[in-house]
Amino acid sequence: MAIKIINDKCKGCTICTKNCPFDALTMEGKLAVCDEAKCTNCNACVAKCPFEAIEAAPEQEEVDLSAYKHIWVFAEQREGKLMNVALELIGEGRKLAKDISEDTEVCAVLIGDGIDHLAQECFEYGAEKVYMIQDPLLKNYTTDAYTKVMKQAIDEYKPEIVLYGATHIGRDFAPRIAARCNTGLTADCTHLDVNIAKYIEFAKKETTLDTSTLDPNSSDTGIKQTRPAFGGNLMATIICPRTRPQMSTVRPGVMQKREPEKGATGEIVTIKPEIKAEDIHITIKNIVKSAKELVSLTDADIICSGGRGLGDASGFELIEKFAKKVGGVVGSSRACVDAGWIDHSHQVGQTGTTVKPKIYFACGISGAIQHLAGMQTSDIIVAINKDADAPIFEVADFGIVGDLYKVIPEIMKEWDNAEALFDAANK
Repeated sequence: MAIKIINDKCKGCTICTKNCPFDALTMEGKLAVCDEAKCTNCNACVAKCPFEAIEAAPEQEEVDLSAYKHIWVFAEQREGKLMNVALELIGEGRKLAKDISEDTEVCAVLIGDGIDHLAQECFEYGAEKVYMIQDPLLKNYTTDAYTKVMKQAIDEYKPEIVLYGATHIGRDFAPRIAARCNTGLTADCTHLDVNIAKYIEFAKKETTLDTSTLDPNSSDTGIKQTRPAFGGNLMATIICPRTRPQMSTVRPGVMQKREPEKGATGEIVTIKPEIKAEDIHITIKNIVKSAKELVSLTDADIICSGGRGLGDASGFELIEKFAKKVGGVVGSSRACVDAGWIDHSHQVGQTGTTVKPKIYFACGISGAIQHLAGMQTSDIIVAINKDADAPIFEVADFGIVGDLYKVIPEIMKEWDNAEALFDAANK
């Protein structure tokens, strides 16, 4: 339900149309008219109307939760290439679906133009169905266009859960959809669960939540969305019990991709989007790729990160040599970024990028909880720090107490020796 215009009180002053953030109000003659498809019930116009000619939207009607089925993953693509986080979320969706019911399907939603080839990749990584939404107007991401076609698809097919990657696009896109669907959105989740028994087990280990009142035998299939809160000092679990779909954004690198099943197939549902050029209020003049976008922390197998223990910006020269030697990329703690020593694109942590490499070298990093939140799931963590009591050693698989300016050159020498021995053994 949208706001209501009381025609007898409306004076045609246009104040409401100027203050509507969603362009839902227009003038027809001397009367204001509301477009219910655009209205989000924010009630901004109610407060601005000096003539009390606008009534707030009524309380939301109770949603029939049983009408919503299946799990959707927004399979974000750029220039015809799927983002890794989309594949990670398809794998996570399979785990959730298994705990909900045998009938729950994991579906990927592809939006763009000329992207038919991506459906097969979605199937191979676990999607059972792909919703394909294509149009020349959707070739490049724009908030207006993607939001409109996604909302149309959700209204028609009613998914129970929708997952998005917490990328720059996902963080812009997901809140718009949630607002238009009058539902909630939990951002930057690190854990998702619908099996109450598994969730209780997780909560006892990883959070400060009181689980004594939770029933392990409960049949509730609402999703439990856990994310860091209060600067990462505790974990909060959020539920969405009264509205649907349930929506979450998940940081890249947090969830595990499934092993691809070559040749896997599934159902493709083609949706013809109702989109016109007039619906898009953004014009893309040019797409500029800067050098910093080439830093792919989420895809790296080895990351060499520097922290405040480097002393100054020149310390990253050693980290860059180290990364080049071991075939990795350069990461950083927030302290170095805040000090202006390195660009934000290298930042690992709660306010940076969440990573899961095979090897993570933490050089001169103390191990603040915000940094640990972004890298503690790495396969192997090697910590180098002069402070033997640094928190980083609590999560490290290998810890070296010493001056990083002496330790790193020694590691690089040993790396060369290991490569020489390997080459000799394979001649």
